[in-house]
Amino acid sequence: MKVDDFDFHLPKELIAQRPVSPRDASKLLRIKGDDLSDHVFADLPDMLNAGDLLVFNNTRVIPARLKGKRGEAGIEVTLHKHEGEGTWVAFVKGAKKLRLDDVIQFEDDFSATVLGKDGGEVTLQFNKAGASLMQALEDHGGMPLPPYIKREGLADERDKSDYQTVFAEKEGAVAAPTAGLHFTPELLERLKDKGVKFAYVTLHVGAGTFLPVKVDDVADHKMHAEFGVIDQATVDQVNQTHADGGRVVAVGTTSLRLLESAGRDDGQLAPFEGDTDIFITPGYQFKIVDMLTTNFHLPRSTLFMLVSAFAGFEEMKKAYEYAIENGYRFYSYGDGSLLSRK
Repeated sequence: MKVDDFDFHLPKELIAQRPVSPRDASKLLRIKGDDLSDHVFADLPDMLNAGDLLVFNNTRVIPARLKGKRGEAGIEVTLHKHEGEGTWVAFVKGAKKLRLDDVIQFEDDFSATVLGKDGGEVTLQFNKAGASLMQALEDHGGMPLPPYIKREGLADERDKSDYQTVFAEKEGAVAAPTAGLHFTPELLERLKDKGVKFAYVTLHVGAGTFLPVKVDDVADHKMHAEFGVIDQATVDQVNQTHADGGRVVAVGTTSLRLLESAGRDDGQLAPFEGDTDIFITPGYQFKIVDMLTTNFHLPRSTLFMLVSAFAGFEEMKKAYEYAIENGYRFYSYGDGSLLSRK
């Protein structure tokens, strides 16, 4: 398929710049084949059954955007993949100005040395590691908002809480698993009361998720790898849910991609720890996930390709047309959808 097949016109005013409050007051479009119905996210318990399993991504977003200087030249860094003790690969504005062994100064006692370059990607060795580096990022970094959310300078104080799920636990993501942003403690309690079960995976979302697809043919696109973990407890929950006739509901494309990375051809889930660069496009045969809740994605993006694979290409084109006509808000701080697998 051609990337142009996944293009559509999105009015700029539908790109959400702030989330609604409370989080579960966002709109929710139920998409089941050609059947579309309007709801709010707080209605989710009414659409699930006792015995269904919600699988959340419990990654925690770190303040991965930094502004610094090499000499007098301004440098902006967005970390996107952890490579080892104090070492990160980053997207860098101003990468052309950098040479091997250059030092980028962020604060008097906080700097990074250039270890390698590959186009706009730069490998950096920080002068801090572990908890010390995380504290420096908390003190001097900004939340790594995607480029379509406009802020003066780095993200602001509201974004520190808005761009984090209420169940975030494992530090390491440089982009939020945004479908999870709709959940509130109250909504989680109501889901439990309904008999819906919860499980957790960890996929440290990378900034590569926002990179444009620059090829003409979908088959030629290469995904950025992201690190993920599925433990035995979650494996047992998923496999038991299917054995009992329940549905596995992925909260977000990140959870879905990790579950499918670890899915076996016999429909069983296996434990997983490592990188995944799975690229899901129409024609993919899903092994694990029965339903998906997700936000509305960019035109020509790998995520719009994924939802088209999951719920049907023509069905998703019609659903997105409906969402645009009816004022649904798009992208990270936007509204949600609930999809059934075709």
